[in-house]
Amino acid sequence: MQLSQITKTGILASGLLLSFWIGPVYAQATDDTTKPDNTSVNKRDRNPGEATADQQKTNAADRALTAKIRKAVIADKGLSTYAHNVKIISQNGTVTLKGPVHSDDEVTSIMAKATDVAGSPDKVVNQMSVKP
Repeated sequence: MQLSQITKTGILASGLLLSFWIGPVYAQATDDTTKPDNTSVNKRDRNPGEATADQQKTNAADRALTAKIRKAVIADKGLSTYAHNVKIISQNGTVTLKGPVHSDDEVTSIMAKATDVAGSPDKVVNQMSVKP
């Protein structure tokens, strides 16, 4: 009687383990969603004159400038997730804003926040794009 219980338990455990291992593989194999294509943006960012996140300066003033703008953007709960994820790159006091947002109103709002922190509109470069 115990042997049959052990066998049933072993079969059940084996089945659960097998479904655990096969399940994720099957789910990945049937993923038909289209992956976002940002190839053209990546090509643009390869240009030597383009500001990219890896060019963010590490001096205290530029880091603080970026942090203040990021805090202001994140604090605005009316902005979309896209807007919250805009790239903010500070180089010698000049701020570059890059990335997609959902509306012109979001562009205006983020530009206003960056200008307020940077101190002048001529210290903020807008490279954001509207993607509905």
